[in-house]
Amino acid sequence: MVDVLLPGITSRRVVTPRLTQQVLHPDGVDPTGGEAVLFVHGNVSSALFWQQPMLALAETGRLRPFAVDLRGYGGTDPLPVDARRGMRDWAEDLAALVDTLGLERVHLVAWSMGAGVVLQYLLDAPGKVASVALVAPVSPYGFGGTVGPDGTPVHADGTGSGGGAANPEFVAALAAGDTTADSPTSPRSILRAFYVAPGSLPLDPHLEDVFVESMNSTRTGEDHYPGDARTVEAWPGLAPGERGVLNTMSPSVFDVSGVTELAEKPPILWLRGDADQIVSDTSVFDLAFLGSIGAVPGWPGADAFPPQPMVTQTRAVLDRYAASGGAYREVVLPGVGHSPHVERPQEFAVALLEHLDTSAVTT
Repeated sequence: MVDVLLPGITSRRVVTPRLTQQVLHPDGVDPTGGEAVLFVHGNVSSALFWQQPMLALAETGRLRPFAVDLRGYGGTDPLPVDARRGMRDWAEDLAALVDTLGLERVHLVAWSMGAGVVLQYLLDAPGKVASVALVAPVSPYGFGGTVGPDGTPVHADGTGSGGGAANPEFVAALAAGDTTADSPTSPRSILRAFYVAPGSLPLDPHLEDVFVESMNSTRTGEDHYPGDARTVEAWPGLAPGERGVLNTMSPSVFDVSGVTELAEKPPILWLRGDADQIVSDTSVFDLAFLGSIGAVPGWPGADAFPPQPMVTQTRAVLDRYAASGGAYREVVLPGVGHSPHVERPQEFAVALLEHLDTSAVTT
């Protein structure tokens, strides 16, 4: 059995009116009251991925970092995910946690899908947010099925996105708790090939084991990952269902570009790697891009269904955010994939601390 908590990290369960949530934080750090730094993980992961950044922040002696497992991941109650609400189930879970802990304002740090969760929370409770750091974030228009910098849906029903886009062999490996690298679709193989740029995993084999255990904490099925799906006539033959994780990111239910219209705009850090294969203008998890390279048959062409320009969409929204009174800073790490906090933990910590220091001055 892998000891998943790094030295100096404590786990606790917090009972909220919505559900009981597992929270990790450095030893001796009490995340209750006042301002704190809340880390939110992405899909097929958990708070365990945030342990190194939390320890780095705790060394300052003035920051109170903690990380939460979203519902369906890690040690938080595995309540079903209602995808008809976009990411609001998770955002409202965060709100319940923030209120239960008595936090006045929070600095939010979110990775991948988690970025969509915190931007939804920002839309719902802008006065509670001191700053936002988006790490390899999902597009503000979701994952799959949109075109152009303004995130226009290719089909109104979100065809090309949702639960049907998952690899069933990967889902089966998660459900089985596979810890090997025997298959290219095992969690360990996916971690090595796609979560990070080739060759950039930490040298410590124990850390890799922790990350694999974290991935395997993902609940699977129609109410969790990947969710349900519908068959349709239009290419690629799949449209989102109403339950589970991937359907929350369908453009038919998810759009957080409205952050540009907020009266209160906390400063945003956008931190990403230039070798990210998951969130990219040429994402290898986007069915339209896979169709364009012949990996998904029947692609109707770039005029009918172009690949989703995920990074371009994020930049367009953040540019509008800045033009309407907000501020953001983009940090791009060369040779880094989808997990800057894992691949370059020291550089990540420096960029995050600079952001938090600046936010403390401007908020």
